[in-house]
Amino acid sequence: MTATPQLDVQLREGTGKGSARALRREGRVPAVLYGGKDVPAHFSLDPVQLDKELHKTGFMSKVFELSLQGKKEKALARAVQFHPVTDCPLHVDFYRITKGAKITVSVPLQFVNELASPGIKRGGVLNIINHSLEVIVDVDHIPSHIEIDLTGLEIHDTIHLSHLKLPENVAPAHPERDNDLANIVAPTVMKQTEGAEGEATEAAATTEEGEA
Repeated sequence: MTATPQLDVQLREGTGKGSARALRREGRVPAVLYGGKDVPAHFSLDPVQLDKELHKTGFMSKVFELSLQGKKEKALARAVQFHPVTDCPLHVDFYRITKGAKITVSVPLQFVNELASPGIKRGGVLNIINHSLEVIVDVDHIPSHIEIDLTGLEIHDTIHLSHLKLPENVAPAHPERDNDLANIVAPTVMKQTEGAEGEATEAAATTEEGEA
């Protein structure tokens, strides 16, 4: 079983914009933990560690452990605010989770076996419509990713939600919205060839009509 990643946290005494700006000047990233019956907890994060986690797949679907006031809390990141110019994280919202609870979370989609797709072998291109899928799942069984097998797919084939084999106790949160996940589209050269052939056929038909 994969160990729950721990984040380096430091409690904050003050709150508000002034306190947050002071923390950023000190090189820390302000954050808050809310949810459940306990009051929100305000703290700060190590920017280097946070940056590493943000660049890993599935940051928003990963359960983190936070040590706050002598108590270990498990939490999910719910929102990250970034600087509009530098793209550095400015603030992170975490949601407190309890054992056995069901939540809605966005899980990354991972496409595998591209070489086993005849359509891609012929030059087709994988067009990803949804890079992640919102699911309802027990907090103790959040998948790190959901695999989509491309084996046997031809050009113009579409991967629908119904094609997925979701893990046990995992259900799509919005089946009506996330039905189309990806498709195999024809390469540009093939599209141009098909278009040219269609124009040639139409021109030939026009010529025959004129001769008649």
